[in-house]
Amino acid sequence: MSNYYSTFNTLIQSSFRATVSIGITTLFGCSLQSTGPSSELGQLNNSQSQVSNLNSQKDSSPFTAQGITSQDVITQSWETYRQRFIQTDGRVIDREDKDRSTSEGQAYAMLRAVLVNDPETFSQTLQWAEENLRRHTAEGIPQDHLWSWRWGQYDDGTWGTIDKNFASDADIDAITALILAGRRWNRLDYLELAQLKLADLWEYSTLVTTAVDDKSGSMRYLLPGPVDAFKPQPNQVYLNPSYMAPYAFRLFAQVDPRRDWMSLVESSYGVLEASSELAASQLPGDWVLLNMQSGQFELSDAAILPSVYSFDAYRVWWRVRLDALWFDEPRANAYLQSHLTFLIELWQSQRFIPARIATSGTPTVSYESTAQYAMLYFGLQGIEDSIAEQILEEKLEPSYQNGFWDNNTAYYVQNLGWFAFYPFESLDKQWLTQENNLSQAPASQQITSGSL
Repeated sequence: MSNYYSTFNTLIQSSFRATVSIGITTLFGCSLQSTGPSSELGQLNNSQSQVSNLNSQKDSSPFTAQGITSQDVITQSWETYRQRFIQTDGRVIDREDKDRSTSEGQAYAMLRAVLVNDPETFSQTLQWAEENLRRHTAEGIPQDHLWSWRWGQYDDGTWGTIDKNFASDADIDAITALILAGRRWNRLDYLELAQLKLADLWEYSTLVTTAVDDKSGSMRYLLPGPVDAFKPQPNQVYLNPSYMAPYAFRLFAQVDPRRDWMSLVESSYGVLEASSELAASQLPGDWVLLNMQSGQFELSDAAILPSVYSFDAYRVWWRVRLDALWFDEPRANAYLQSHLTFLIELWQSQRFIPARIATSGTPTVSYESTAQYAMLYFGLQGIEDSIAEQILEEKLEPSYQNGFWDNNTAYYVQNLGWFAFYPFESLDKQWLTQENNLSQAPASQQITSGSL
């Protein structure tokens, strides 16, 4: 999620539906309304992180020059991230953007916390987001269970929501984290909160196109945010390929069977394939246009939402491979094999991949990106293992020092770097199955509904 909304909304007239829904009033039992940066950053509660024992999980190549293993990287980088980027109240800070916070940052922290078995950090980051990012009407009434995407300091020195639009990738990651946490820690309240969020995500962040002809049926697509914010023309809508998370939609179908989440699995692969085919490089772009009248995809040459392979699109490799690892989806491996070819050939010829590549295949910048190398390292495993190892040794290991990739202010790469090393294939399969939706939980953990 990048800083697209504020700029885009100056060009497109938006009208947002204010909806009052059934909400939660006592999920946490207390209020944590944040007022800004805390003077105490990431102090360890109980003196140690509750990082899970990964000894039984697959450990990829060690950082030989530093004498540490991938397991060490997972543990160490989580500790340093908590201390540097997460306040004691659970707010995740983007230190390269005026100490602001985003829904993406909160969701990434939740996902990492559940994966390393850190329920305390999970609860804190969730609580801060629920208290500070929940969307409200002008009258202060909770609007839905989605999160405003950007929070920070106003010109008058006070702190609060800067942009109330939601970004669906963050909500998807947060809901995924809630489902895994509910199953891992036997927390029915987390699963119930996931269901509340899913209802709103479905209503406000999906769109159905009508059938173009007798041979083609209607299709439901995931939107990147409120539909009115992403319609440059009445018959066009912007989509973001890196938001397509088929593995998450499969989990959503398990806990919310009333809605056809599997339809988003189908449309996700449709978006990924069709949008990538538009580029001579066959690479996914940060953005693509869907013509709702013809049902066809079109490249975007807009300056703020272009169809360029860049920082958003890197995550496609991660999201697609997760569907292969968790659910054995053959389309996932087929997509990776087909659409990583350009980058593989570029690496083989230059040992350098630019951070931004036009649809023609021409680099538009001369610098590289550790975030991209991290996602490529993850995506190439099982496809081109030797190249994955080369990227690890030549790019990722040199960029990692003392628990940080690149530097201690780069929030985005810390998360993508960490996800690249986590052994997702070793996740407990019970956390990924419908049978593990829980049937009961202690009364103290139950969500109670009330008027909003």
